[in-house]
Amino acid sequence: MPTNFADRLNALIRKKQSCSVVGIDPRLSQLPAVILGKYPNALKSLEDAADAYREFGCRIAELVAPLVPAVKPQVAFFERLGPAGMAAYADVCSAASDLGLLVIADVKRSDIGSTAQAYSDAFLGPVDGSGPPGFEADAVTVNPYLGSDGVKPFIEAAKVNGKGLFILVRTSNPSAGEFQDLKHEGKVVFEHVAEKVKEWGQELIGESGYSSIGAVVGATYPQEAAFLRALMPQTPFLVPGYGAQGGSAEDVRPSFNGDGLGAVVNASRSIIFAHSQGPWKEKFGDARWEEAVVAATKKMNDDLRPLIQSS
Repeated sequence: MPTNFADRLNALIRKKQSCSVVGIDPRLSQLPAVILGKYPNALKSLEDAADAYREFGCRIAELVAPLVPAVKPQVAFFERLGPAGMAAYADVCSAASDLGLLVIADVKRSDIGSTAQAYSDAFLGPVDGSGPPGFEADAVTVNPYLGSDGVKPFIEAAKVNGKGLFILVRTSNPSAGEFQDLKHEGKVVFEHVAEKVKEWGQELIGESGYSSIGAVVGATYPQEAAFLRALMPQTPFLVPGYGAQGGSAEDVRPSFNGDGLGAVVNASRSIIFAHSQGPWKEKFGDARWEEAVVAATKKMNDDLRPLIQSS
């Protein structure tokens, strides 16, 4: 039987003393010149752009592998480049996995019936030996808007294949409240979703006390994160919004339990493009972009480490 995803995640958090997740969200306009210069036709050729993304993403994985438990490739940036981009995405995921990182595929998939099953097979692996795994990762992000029909195939794959889910509950984007804050039967919508996530996760609680069915809870809503943490004590949170979106270590504190577990915190642009931002730009600049990535990751770890040592 595959090892429970939450147990694997928590073991790596403890081993590396890090709850940081590095998002791999490549953008041509922000790639270091030393990489973009190798692919002079990247602005015109999907294949060259994909090659640049492959080199950049694989190098990011190498740089952060000793420092963090997981990476989160955002598939949209690779999909933008068509088949060549998806081939690069697969290579980045494979490279990260070979380095011992957990790979959280940020795909936000959902559908019903056989279509949801196909998405699950592609990103979490088939549960019945029906075919190759496709773009298999350790966990995926899932949109629950279609209800149980859109989530159950992913849950079944998590059970059979030892995978994980992070289901959108309270997202960090400015307009999240347009739907998530609507009230029904005395509760806001995101509370109803949280209750379902807790219910779905009961069968997948591992030895560490956490379920492999997690929730996406944005760093930009700390009071709501505290409420959701109390509501879902055994649900791991994937916390976006730290760094470039304005969330701080203090903002993410409510997402953690007293044992120092319960959450991983994602940062993307503030890490992978650190060479072009703030103090890292002045200290390292484009030519030393790799050192900037490492320095920014270490700084994030230092900022968040008190939260995982709070037990």
